Amino acid sequence: MTSLTIPTATWHPAWLTAHSEWGPGLHEDGFGLLAGDEVTSPLGFAAWLRRLSEDGQCTYWWITEGDDVLGGIALRHSSHPLIPRAGHIGYGIRPSARRRGLATWAVCRVLEEAHLLGLEQVRAVCAPRNTASIRTLENLGGVLDKPTGESIRSYRLQTRPPPVPAHPRS
Repeated sequence: MTSLTIPTATWHPAWLTAHSEWGPGLHEDGFGLLAGDEVTSPLGFAAWLRRLSEDGQCTYWWITEGDDVLGGIALRHSSHPLIPRAGHIGYGIRPSARRRGLATWAVCRVLEEAHLLGLEQVRAVCAPRNTASIRTLENLGGVLDKPTGESIRSYRLQTRPPPVPAHPRS
C-alpha cells in the first residue's frame, strides 16, 4: 500500500536506493536536500533527518510502498521564505516509479494537510517543460498564474478538507 511516511532513520537503505536512481545533483524535489547534506553515512543521514524534523515551517513526507521509497513531498507553511520561489508544495518521484499517478495521489493528500493548517490555497511550481508535473497540477485543478518568465510555471491550487470516514456499522 502506498503511504505518506514521516522520514526516519529506518528508511536509510531504501532512501539511498532511491537517491542513487536520481543520480548526482540536488534535483530530488520534496526531500529538502541541501548541497551540504551528507546522507550516505548513518550519522550524516540522522543529522539531515534532524534538520528536516526541526524545520517548523515545512512538513516532509516520503512516498513509500512496502519497503521502497518512491518519492518525497514537502508542504511549506505560510511563513516559509521559499514560497515565493518554490511554492508551498514541492515533490519528486523517483524515475522507476513515474507514470503511476503517485504525484497526483501525494499532492492530493498534501492539499488535505494544507487545509488542516488553515491554508485555503497553495502555490506549486514546475519547469515549463516538465509535462508530467504540469499534467499533475492541472488535473488537480491548478490554475496557472500569470507567466513569470520562461524558467517557471506557477499554479494556484485550492486545498480540500480530508474525507470524512464512513461510520462503522454496529
